[in-house]
Amino acid sequence: MSGLSYAGFHVLFTLPPLAYLFVFGTTPTRRVARVGIILMTVVAVIYTTPWDNYLIQRGVWWYGPGDIFARIWKAPVGEYLFFILQPILTGLWVTTLTPDATYRNGDFDRRPRTLGALVWLGFGIIGTVLLTVESGFYLGAILAWACPVVALQWAVGGGYLTRRWREWSLAIAIPTVYLWMIDSIAIALGVWTISDQYSTGINLLGLPIEEAVFFLITNILIVYGLILFEWIIDYWYHHPDAIGPEVSREWL
Repeated sequence: MSGLSYAGFHVLFTLPPLAYLFVFGTTPTRRVARVGIILMTVVAVIYTTPWDNYLIQRGVWWYGPGDIFARIWKAPVGEYLFFILQPILTGLWVTTLTPDATYRNGDFDRRPRTLGALVWLGFGIIGTVLLTVESGFYLGAILAWACPVVALQWAVGGGYLTRRWREWSLAIAIPTVYLWMIDSIAIALGVWTISDQYSTGINLLGLPIEEAVFFLITNILIVYGLILFEWIIDYWYHHPDAIGPEVSREWL
């Protein structure tokens, strides 16, 4: 037993910043922001659950004996809490930054959408190749699982993402660095352990590169998803004939 349970990890490291953002951050009063966070959380749970459970079953990582009190399938309950808490934490941070998700002419330009999608599909292909190498399996699983979705996000909103890159970069960077820090602590305490067999052995300041990439790319998925959702709603409001019935102003 590591001395810190998965539940204790959440109490110490994930719930306090979440509480801080609820109290001192910008509360998502607009419907589009609230619905975006809810949708992103639901999608995160659904999309991540089978992937995560398969990797646990494969032995890519495991948990300290006695550090978990219950499992659903192969994953501990604390893992599912992470699926829920990370989108909310990052989502509240995005709301606090209040990025400008207003549609502008040129946001559907083909070049940035195509280039962005191709780059991320390329990373996805690299991930698929890494799946065939034992020491690259974990990194490959991350890239093959996440990059096609990021490619789709760029295929839809690449023009907007290119135009507002400073805002989404900050929105991604802060929660990612924080999650890197607490992940390093959890690994050092043995709350979870990353398999040497399925990882490259490359570390970023003591953090396995796979874990660094995981939290970076999951925050990319969350931030892009939330901002593009607001951007699409804004486009829909001003161009109702392009998508469907006119959206109500209360969404904005």
